[in-house]
Amino acid sequence: LSDWTDRVGWELLPIYRAMEKNLFSGDYVQADETPIRYLDPDLPGKSHQGYLWAYSRPGSDVIFDWQISRSTEAALAKLKGFKGWLQSDGYAVYERIAADAEGIRLVACWAHARRKFHEALEETPKKAAWFLKEIGLLYQLERQLREARAGPEVRMAQRKEKCPKILRRIHRAARWFQRKALPQSQLGKALGYAMGLWEALCSYLEDGRLEIDNNLLENAIRPTAIGKKNWLFVGHPDAGWKSAVIYSILGSCRRAGANPFEYLVDIFTRLPNMKASQVRDLLPSRWVELRAAKSIQAAA
Repeated sequence: LSDWTDRVGWELLPIYRAMEKNLFSGDYVQADETPIRYLDPDLPGKSHQGYLWAYSRPGSDVIFDWQISRSTEAALAKLKGFKGWLQSDGYAVYERIAADAEGIRLVACWAHARRKFHEALEETPKKAAWFLKEIGLLYQLERQLREARAGPEVRMAQRKEKCPKILRRIHRAARWFQRKALPQSQLGKALGYAMGLWEALCSYLEDGRLEIDNNLLENAIRPTAIGKKNWLFVGHPDAGWKSAVIYSILGSCRRAGANPFEYLVDIFTRLPNMKASQVRDLLPSRWVELRAAKSIQAAA
């Protein structure tokens, strides 16, 4: 089984590289990371902390990258050279990358900010609930836009019309309560988080393609959390990239609506005889498009 997994990782690598090129050639990337334990024969006796870094954008494939650290250098393995919108939580590595790299603009995640206020509910229920209600109004508009299948231009116009007054209320209240709240209290932490990222939290108003949060990417990461309850750890630091490749392919299948079994059977049948220039047609999102077009053509 381990040998099969090893072979699958190598065989899928060209598709992974094509997905990676497609994603980072755009100007909008969402980023997050999740811890994964691994074993190292040079450091026996216990498992060690590694990370799967995840990158994507709405409607695109998902890329996982295996790294044994959570450092700036680990993130730069994929983000070096990228220019455009970078959406993430408040992890300082992303802020450092944006500060050092020309052409990167940060977009923060309102779901993370909202989570902080939810954690403050038990400690200061009235104050935290007020902030949650106001943030809920931002999300109410997002639900309406999603239900209306609004495009980027409509999304941006509606946000710029309806969100600034809500954001001003949140900002004024946050500044007022931050002067009174203990920094280490749950409310103090929530206010500090929001105020520290305020400009980035408001950035999603500037482009209708941007999401209000990173929830789509977090959903793509969730299967890795289920997986590591079963396999517990990566067996060697040099083996993690194969897991990253396989998770990228299967996660992208899930997002594109492709049946993973049908997809893998098809590509493993065709891949050995394909030219490098044809690999792009095997990206899960592209594979679904071509299959749908072929079905319509056959029906006609």
